[in-house]
Amino acid sequence: MASQSNPQGTSGPESSFTIHYFAAASQYTAKNTERLPAPTTFSHLFPLLEERYSGIRDAILRSSGVSVDGEYVDLDDEPTRLIQPGAEVAIIPPVSSG
Repeated sequence: MASQSNPQGTSGPESSFTIHYFAAASQYTAKNTERLPAPTTFSHLFPLLEERYSGIRDAILRSSGVSVDGEYVDLDDEPTRLIQPGAEVAIIPPVSSG
């Protein structure tokens, strides 16, 4: 059977990674998680997210922490880091306290 295109842009675990959205990122995307095609790099991921969620780069991504498989990533030093199939990426906005 031929594979079918998924209208939401998700793909199977063998060719995708999971992105987790926390706090304001979850509110902005109206999702907790989604699967995106892999492999890719952060220099390609953020424009893809901006295309899907207009304004997310300035509103959320610029001030958020990012981790891959539980390890924080310094995007200034690693914009071309490869996100492999099966990886778990987390977008973690800053938390304010009052």
